[in-house]
Amino acid sequence: MSKELPELLAPAGCLERLKIAISYGADAVYLGGQKFGLRSAAENFTFKEIEQGVTFAHKSSRKVYVVLNSFLHDNELAELPEFLRAIENIGVDAVICSDPGVVKTVKEFTKLEIHLSTQASCNNAFSARFWKDLGVARVILGRECSILEAAKIKEQAQIDVEIFVHGSMCIAYSGNCIISNFTAGRDSNRGGCAQSCRFEYAIKSHSEAFSKNSFFLSSKDLLGIDHIESIIKNKISSVKIEGRMKSALYLGTVVKTYRAALDSCASDCEANQEMLLCLKKELYKVTHREYCDGNLVKVAGPDSVSADRESEEMNYGMVGVVIDTTSKDTFLIEVRGVFKRGDLLEVIPFVGEPILVGSDQAVGPFGEEIVKFSPSSLVKLPKVAGIEKLNIVRIKL
Repeated sequence: MSKELPELLAPAGCLERLKIAISYGADAVYLGGQKFGLRSAAENFTFKEIEQGVTFAHKSSRKVYVVLNSFLHDNELAELPEFLRAIENIGVDAVICSDPGVVKTVKEFTKLEIHLSTQASCNNAFSARFWKDLGVARVILGRECSILEAAKIKEQAQIDVEIFVHGSMCIAYSGNCIISNFTAGRDSNRGGCAQSCRFEYAIKSHSEAFSKNSFFLSSKDLLGIDHIESIIKNKISSVKIEGRMKSALYLGTVVKTYRAALDSCASDCEANQEMLLCLKKELYKVTHREYCDGNLVKVAGPDSVSADRESEEMNYGMVGVVIDTTSKDTFLIEVRGVFKRGDLLEVIPFVGEPILVGSDQAVGPFGEEIVKFSPSSLVKLPKVAGIEKLNIVRIKL
């Protein structure tokens, strides 16, 4: 008998990345509109793009959640009902909220399902029951909660729980950081976080006998793939990947890896540990800080602080995205990173091992010979079996 798997929830920073996340195996995606969310620096979605994203997702029986997790003022709340009715009419599956006023407005004007954002700092069963009584169907727990605590909250509050499984983490308590308010004049709880915790700072003693530069406020990145079996065993409702501002290479790699990890644990037999180890290696091929497992098993300690901005182990770069495979003899790539004719490329299929593709016969869209390919250009390559539209193409650096 197969085990019940949690939903795999992926970020969608733009319409293309929504399609990539779903194509690589996400069960649902979360995205932000032009207003009401906390990632104002992301590309975000126009209303038309949300509609297109919902259509694409629903064709594959996948879901779309819209993030409304900013803390709003009265003038903004007045604008919210019109937006809510519009996204309800196009079939958005749920909204993610943190402000009680937003929750009340959603309930009053729509029948949209409500998920509680991690910004609301729900970390216990009493809080979960409180939000459930207000109409919330799922709580996205703070990263301070362990897998076992999440399972307990789900059981005691009788509500769906979602936890983060991979990606960047905040050094502060979830939803309670205001560093960038003071360092950059930008409100971190209203979409303006400047990620001041990621900066390099100088640490000096009072006597100035000691001085050191460090990223001492920067957390390591979360890596939860080692705990997939425990997450399934404890019946966590949804596992969430962070990264609405991350690249398509990051998104495709991480979603595909966790999809494979979850599916490998689906049967009653023990997961293939060798397979999980191979999958884990893929997560070191995208840009990341040093990894840790956060609070998933035990309370995070000083060793969860990152010494560097990003890992030096990342040794793959983005080449492009496959945008057309309809030709009998060639497939077409939209280039996102520089590469030279003759370089060995890797196409990441939606399922299975990377496909090696030589670029000796790479030409421009009209067959013109080009030695060096640059971002925003188009490249034709001889057709190879197994390559599909929206496949990510990478290169070993």
